[in-house]
Amino acid sequence: MHELTINLHMHTTYSDGSGTHADLARAAIKSGLDAILVSDHNIWVQGLESYHRNGKQRVLLLVGEEVHDQGRDPQKNHLLVFGAERELATLADDPQALIDAVRQAGGVSFIAHPVDPELPAFNETDISWEDWRVSGYTGIELWNGFSELKMVIKDKLDGLFYAYYPEFIARGPHPKALRIWDNLLTSGRRVVAVGGSDAHASKMRMGPLRKTIFPYEFHFSTVNTHLLVPQPLTGDLLADRKMIYAALAAGHAFVGYDLPAPTRGFRFSAQGKEKSALMGDELPAEGGVTLQVKAPKRADLRLLKDGKVLKAVEGELITHITTEPGVYRVEAYLRFLGRKRGWIFSNPIYVR
Repeated sequence: MHELTINLHMHTTYSDGSGTHADLARAAIKSGLDAILVSDHNIWVQGLESYHRNGKQRVLLLVGEEVHDQGRDPQKNHLLVFGAERELATLADDPQALIDAVRQAGGVSFIAHPVDPELPAFNETDISWEDWRVSGYTGIELWNGFSELKMVIKDKLDGLFYAYYPEFIARGPHPKALRIWDNLLTSGRRVVAVGGSDAHASKMRMGPLRKTIFPYEFHFSTVNTHLLVPQPLTGDLLADRKMIYAALAAGHAFVGYDLPAPTRGFRFSAQGKEKSALMGDELPAEGGVTLQVKAPKRADLRLLKDGKVLKAVEGELITHITTEPGVYRVEAYLRFLGRKRGWIFSNPIYVR
């Protein structure tokens, strides 16, 4: 399998971002990404999907959208839509109908920033996902790099500090988002986790100060989604797009916070009696299953079963043999800038 590093959930001047699609592509190339998935608010921008190049470096730019009901106050229930290849914002007021339409169109959908609290100091409302009765979506955005800011800021002075020192922000997915995900998984659902930057490169004004809040290039070096695909990107737009969306749909992915240390090379796999499994796959418990975790460097590694820590080591490897059905996933933590921070969050392997 080949690993791709992608960043999804970002905005351009077509909605509330400050950069063009070309600006985002340039930033992505500088950050060493393989692909970016643009998701402007309630608009599917056609005709801009392509490879962008700078010398021998290239990045694939794909376009989806972030759909939400603009007539609702506050505007909760944001859904990231990719691969539907048509405008679906007209269904924003009915999340289940929207999810159904994405599936019928052959696309993938992810509940955006499932936990996104209010930030009174900056007049930001709570835009968490609310309608958990829905079904049929591909997954959830477990870690949103931008909404995490609302969890660490208490006042405008905090905001000013983090605007100039954004590397101090990230701690990990919101604990409530992890609980929601685990509850969904243990209920029998297959729910893919992705990480999104939610990059805007917003322009801040505070008195005489002018500052771009989290330039695209910074965001692209932080919370990314890493995919395992059958082969490297070929340069064929249609084939590569299909391969990326297939990996997302299957959950052959992990969420990596690449600022403290590159997460590329992380692997979580399983070997059963008759077949093997990647993240996102299912295999039978009968005959025993060997779960293997390999991190790219020494870390606080945790193997979880049904949301509970099963084994924890300080190191690079975990091997665990089991005959117990369950939903197994991995978390890894590193110390960075004075505190332990989330580093890697794998998708599950389903042992049935």
